[in-house]
Amino acid sequence: MAPSLSLPLLCLLALYTPVTTKKECGRPPLGDGMELEGLQRVYSPGDEVVLLCKRGYTPTSGSRTISCNASGDWTKSRLTCSTKSCSLPEALGHGDMEFVDIVYQSVINYTCHEGYTLQGASTIECLYDGQWSDPPPTCTPVTCGLPPIPKYGKMVYDRKLTGETIVFGFGGTYECFPPLVLIGSERGSCSTDGNWTEPPECKLVTCSAPTGINNGYMTNTDKREYGFKETVKYGCNVDYVLDGPVEVECLKTGDWSKEPVCRASCKVGIKRGRILYNGNKFWIGDFEPNRISHADVVSVYCMNKEKKCGYAVSTQCINGKLNIPECFEEPSAIPYQLKYGSLPSEIAQC
Repeated sequence: MAPSLSLPLLCLLALYTPVTTKKECGRPPLGDGMELEGLQRVYSPGDEVVLLCKRGYTPTSGSRTISCNASGDWTKSRLTCSTKSCSLPEALGHGDMEFVDIVYQSVINYTCHEGYTLQGASTIECLYDGQWSDPPPTCTPVTCGLPPIPKYGKMVYDRKLTGETIVFGFGGTYECFPPLVLIGSERGSCSTDGNWTEPPECKLVTCSAPTGINNGYMTNTDKREYGFKETVKYGCNVDYVLDGPVEVECLKTGDWSKEPVCRASCKVGIKRGRILYNGNKFWIGDFEPNRISHADVVSVYCMNKEKKCGYAVSTQCINGKLNIPECFEEPSAIPYQLKYGSLPSEIAQC
C-alpha cells in the first residue's frame, strides 16, 4: 500500500511553486512646491505617478515620473520646483516701498510722504503666474484752492502762480498796506489737509504817548499816539548811566518795548589809600572826579598780616551804592604821608 501512495505525493510536490511576498510603497516624497495627480495611501510595485509643480512654482528639467519598486521604495526624480518671481516695480515717487522679496505670495506695502495722497492699491501681491495683483500706485500731491487774502493785505508768492489749483508746500509771504500792521503769521502755505494755513489780519496799531524815566529824558516829547515801529530815544542826566536800550519801539501789541532805567554812579568812599580802576592804580586824592559808573568795578587793597603781603579786592557800583570790603583798613594821616611805601598797595602782592 505504501508504494501506491508515493506517486500522488510526488505529483503534489512537483506542482508546488514558492511565492515571494512583494512590498508596497507609501505616499511618495514631495519636494518644495510639488504635488501629484491623485493621491493614494499605498502603491503596488510597478505603479507610476507623475510629479507636478504647484501653482506659483516653475519646474526645472528632469524626469517627472517615479515608480514603486519591489523593495517598497520610490525611484528618484530630478524634478525641482522653484518659486516664481515677479518683476521689481519702479521706485515710488514721493513715497516708500516696504518688502522682503518679490517671489510668489510676497507683498509690497506702499506709503506716501507727507503732503501726498496714494492713488491705487496700498498693498500688492506677487501671484502664481508671476504677475502683480495690482499695478503699482502713485503719490499725487495734496492740492488747495487759492489762498485767503486778509482785508487790506496781499500775498507775495514764492514763485509765479498759474491756474487756481495749488499743490502742497506752495506758499508766500503776507503783506499789509501801510499804515496797517500784520497780526499773525507772515508766511502762508498749502498744508497737508488741503487747506491753507491760518491767514493773518491787517490792523491799525498805535501806542500811547511814551512816559519819561527817572533821572533821564526823552529825545521826543510829543504827547501823541505813535504808530507801529515808531521809536523814541532816551538819555540820562549827568552822573547817571543808561541801563537798557537807548531806543524803544511801538510793538504790534500796541505796547512799547521795554524802557531803560537810569542808574546812579558811585563815589569811592575812602579818604586815604590807593585803588585799582580800569587796569590803572590811582591815589584816591588824584582820582578826579571821584565817580565810577553803575556796574563798574573798582578794587581796594587789603593786607595779609600772616604772609605780610597785599592783595586787591574788587567791589562793584550798583545804582549809586559801592560797598568797601571789610578787609580794607584805612591808614591814618601820618603813616599815609610818611610811610606810604608800607601800604598794602605798595608792598609785594600775595
